[in-house]
Amino acid sequence: MSASALRLIRVRSLSTTGPAVKRALPWRDLKHLSHLDADPHECALWVLLKKTCSADRAMRQQAVQELAQNHHWQDYQYQTAAQVIDQRTAVALARIPNVDLRFFLPPPPLPHTEDDISIEDGLRQLLASLPQSEVDQCVQYFTSLALRESSQSLASQRGGLWCFGGNGLPYAQSLTSTPSEKVETFCLQALVQHSKVHSHCVHIVANGGLQLLQRVYQLRRDSPKIQRNIVRIIGNLALNESLHTAIVQSGWVSVLAEMIQSPYIMQASHAARALANLDREAVRQKYQDGVYILHPQCRTNQPIKADVLFVHGLLGAAFKTWRQKDLDVKDDDKVEGVPEDYTECWPKSWLAADCPNLRILSVEYDTHLSDWKAKCPAENQRKSLAYRSQELLRKLKDAGVGERPVVWVAHSMGGLLVKKMLLDASKDPDLSPLIKNTKGILFYSVPHHGTFMAGYSVNVRYFLFPSIEVKELCRDSPALRDLNENFLNITKEQEFKVLSFAETLPTSIGPMLKILVVPSQSADLGIGDLIQVDVDHLNICKPEKKDSFLYKRTLQFIQDALRGQRI
Repeated sequence: MSASALRLIRVRSLSTTGPAVKRALPWRDLKHLSHLDADPHECALWVLLKKTCSADRAMRQQAVQELAQNHHWQDYQYQTAAQVIDQRTAVALARIPNVDLRFFLPPPPLPHTEDDISIEDGLRQLLASLPQSEVDQCVQYFTSLALRESSQSLASQRGGLWCFGGNGLPYAQSLTSTPSEKVETFCLQALVQHSKVHSHCVHIVANGGLQLLQRVYQLRRDSPKIQRNIVRIIGNLALNESLHTAIVQSGWVSVLAEMIQSPYIMQASHAARALANLDREAVRQKYQDGVYILHPQCRTNQPIKADVLFVHGLLGAAFKTWRQKDLDVKDDDKVEGVPEDYTECWPKSWLAADCPNLRILSVEYDTHLSDWKAKCPAENQRKSLAYRSQELLRKLKDAGVGERPVVWVAHSMGGLLVKKMLLDASKDPDLSPLIKNTKGILFYSVPHHGTFMAGYSVNVRYFLFPSIEVKELCRDSPALRDLNENFLNITKEQEFKVLSFAETLPTSIGPMLKILVVPSQSADLGIGDLIQVDVDHLNICKPEKKDSFLYKRTLQFIQDALRGQRI
């Protein structure tokens, strides 16, 4: 809040006979007002605004809570508050659950652009201004492709990509309806990768990227995917505290405050990550690209006792992998829309309600790059489990994972990644708290001993496991055998609790092929309980409903593993 704003207070003039007239009064005179002189709500507003600037952190946070929870303010008071609150208070208010959006000024008017400069051209100009160093080779390739191709030619080149389980982010087969929007998505995904590099973030902001992204966001309000990509970029930029002022001044706080209240979990979670990275007042951790907070997404007074971390399979996603089981509605029993109690992410909807003292995180890795690499010249330089392990360990350390008790929940190949991360952490003294605080690991159909998929054609193997060398997935391969043996040793040494679920039904791979992807023999780690469930590989991690055995047993395991933490 500015010093001049603090010196002014609006009071009701008792000398008027008509509607109340507002006049300015020096802040120092507030103490001389009697209860007859000033509207108590008016005084209360300014007292709270004053406290938000206090040198005492606890007083500031309490003032923000009271500001947000007082529902007696009038429109002009919200407007006044929006004009005088400082950057720190604006971010704090945006992270209060269901805060009134009138506390936030709308984004400033965007700079005028020439009529012949399209959004697509603006994105290309921004991409052209960025360095091509320190980024993945596929990012360099697609950045250059986006810069040189027209909308129509780029759209015609971009085909659909079949994706195992529907958990990835495939492009539509036909792009003829809105080719420019697809090109914008293409450019934004390249910008996402650039925004992971600190020096590139500075270039993005300096070259007008915040304003350009604001323009795209406002014009594409009917495209949730484009909006998520944009907010993902903002979340990455917010990792750099030197850019916070520019982000706030370009109007992003009001956008994020609205988005975090979205009923759609994916939208709200992207906004929650960006706001958490902006909120240095209450959040010490930093959430790197691909690390999402499912709970708590807002400021809370609830003490967090433990972390539960969800790790999807290599062609999964941070949200869709963990959705409720898809509805199986017969032709003669179809219903319109989706039932109100259906959840697109059960850890957010169910687990958070049952265990409010948990911090629930979900990670996402390589999703976009896996999608792109179908036509990328650097396709053969795929990232191994070892690379992903080190990358995720760095990100999770930034998020504070390991500072409190942890339970891991993994599906399919994600379980191999969890095992590799814990093995790597056991050899790194800096990561010893992660090993010490790991209390349990839950595996959903993880191929500990490999998969029979290696016996099928190269094409099938490619579609199912495009991001790991096939030899790492062969049944009883040396790499998997060593990983499993070493992991069993630290599991016994550290006394991790382990629970494994195994599928018993084959998974449909296209119209002609059904495969038992991970047989029970492979899903059996060799320690802990193994529970067979009559579902296929895709649905082994998707409970049908909250009172289903799959969810109740999962909840019981988490609670047992964290017994003593009072979750």
